[in-house]
Amino acid sequence: MSTQDNRDKDPNQVETTGHVWDGNLQEYNNPLPRWWLWGFYATIVFALVYWLIYPAWPIGDSFTKGFNTITFEQGGEERTMHWNTRALLAKDMQTGTYAVRQREMLEQVAAQDYETILQDAESMSFVNAYAQGSFGTWCAACHQVGGAGVVGQYPNLRNDHWKWGGTVEQIEETLHQGRLGYMPGYRDTLSSDQLNQVAAYVLSLNDYSVDQDDADAGARIFTGTDGGCFQCHGMDAQGLTSQGAPNLTNDLWGLVDVRGAESDSERQRLVANFIRDGIQREMPAFGDRLSDAEIKMLTAYVHSLGGGQ
Repeated sequence: MSTQDNRDKDPNQVETTGHVWDGNLQEYNNPLPRWWLWGFYATIVFALVYWLIYPAWPIGDSFTKGFNTITFEQGGEERTMHWNTRALLAKDMQTGTYAVRQREMLEQVAAQDYETILQDAESMSFVNAYAQGSFGTWCAACHQVGGAGVVGQYPNLRNDHWKWGGTVEQIEETLHQGRLGYMPGYRDTLSSDQLNQVAAYVLSLNDYSVDQDDADAGARIFTGTDGGCFQCHGMDAQGLTSQGAPNLTNDLWGLVDVRGAESDSERQRLVANFIRDGIQREMPAFGDRLSDAEIKMLTAYVHSLGGGQ
């Protein structure tokens, strides 16, 4: 490698560093553009400022907190802490444009009566948007995202079949205080033949093919002291909302998968087993978890799912 003086070069020739390899291999002297250099220096300055303002560097089991702070409300009191995404979210939920608008709409709709809410398109649009999130948080684990429930476990909220009543007042009461559903098992009360007879009677009420003698015997057990089923389901088997006892004549089966049975005998066996074992289910109360406004939104939303009463 040698050096070559650039003073003797042609003015039109590109300047080199003066280094030459193998006699003719030269290194051009092309400095970086000044704007690029200043941009590079600016990124360094930005990084230094960012490290000072925001949380950045790990230190042992902690990290640098930065000088920037966020003030927001927590538990009704104003709180100031170092900048972090959780605090930023908390502040945005309180003062952000969409949060403020949502709060205004919530207060507006909560001040309306149910009749107004259900008939007003704008109010119901807000209810559907707001309560769908609440339903997903508090209700979907049992009733599923769309409210269709799970046969044999949780009620379907979309079929206008309300065990505890489907008026907005009854739905609101259910949400506030919860419900305890109970049907005793008859394994120690009725024999296998009697269980099959009651099952035959209940299926006959829904026009399924059963032995008529069994259905007649089951009717006597259902309405008599041996079974006493009428005390909750009524003499006409159409249920009592005060007891949460379902209507047994509408061919809607929330607790036994009657329609999924492969044969008449299998269908009767499933119903007989259910009568034998009984069931106990509890829906928790939400009066101590949700505000009155939130329960009102959920009430209108659930009411609209099944068409209400």
